[in-house]
Amino acid sequence: MSLQAFDPEQLKFELAGKNPRIILKTALSLFDNIAISFSGAEDVVLVDMAAKIRPGIQVFTLDTGRLHPETYRLIDTVRERYPVRLEVLFPDAASVQRLVNEKGLFSFYQDGHHECCGIRKVEPLRRKLATVDAWITGQRRDQNQTRAELAEIEIDSTFSTPEHRLFKVNPLANWSSAQVWDYIEAYDVPYNELHRKGFVSIGCEPCSRAILPHQHEREGRWWWEDAAKKECGLHAGNLTSADRV
Repeated sequence: MSLQAFDPEQLKFELAGKNPRIILKTALSLFDNIAISFSGAEDVVLVDMAAKIRPGIQVFTLDTGRLHPETYRLIDTVRERYPVRLEVLFPDAASVQRLVNEKGLFSFYQDGHHECCGIRKVEPLRRKLATVDAWITGQRRDQNQTRAELAEIEIDSTFSTPEHRLFKVNPLANWSSAQVWDYIEAYDVPYNELHRKGFVSIGCEPCSRAILPHQHEREGRWWWEDAAKKECGLHAGNLTSADRV
């Protein structure tokens, strides 16, 4: 089926609630130029699944310059383990230098994380997504209230342009954290060593911390901010207009 032929709304309906493998197989049959965004445990599960369906699939990750050492080790483990083309994306050095020189290394604790994330994460991602027709993410509906309406496949409202319609595929939308970890254990999927230390949602080192028992997983990210705004800009389409203020 060509990209022009299928109806996104019909496909969204057909894939609702389906197994992640079915969603991945469908997406990989539709899109030749598609890539997996890799950062967390969910994403490695998707790399594990997708590499069995299409060896050599594009995988990319964002190196913000502020990641944990354990995260860097995981990146190389994934590169060595799977038959994928793994690309590491970097922010614009001049933009990072300007931010740090003007505001210091930890300005996000005072004025919020969006400016720093915009430079270190969103802009490198925007450059990458301009080169693909679709991207695959490890988002789940139960991760945060901003993701409660997440669809298995959707037009990316954040990164699409009038000239370039971009699709976002979320094969794990309907899974829970327990299902992700069941898969990791069953198939010996590599994961970030920080998970053994109480970290659940892992981003940059200054903005991630371990959580206590019974805390929601996203409470370990940007803990000094309103829970309704805990998106870094990669998935800003999950936010309502009011949330973005």
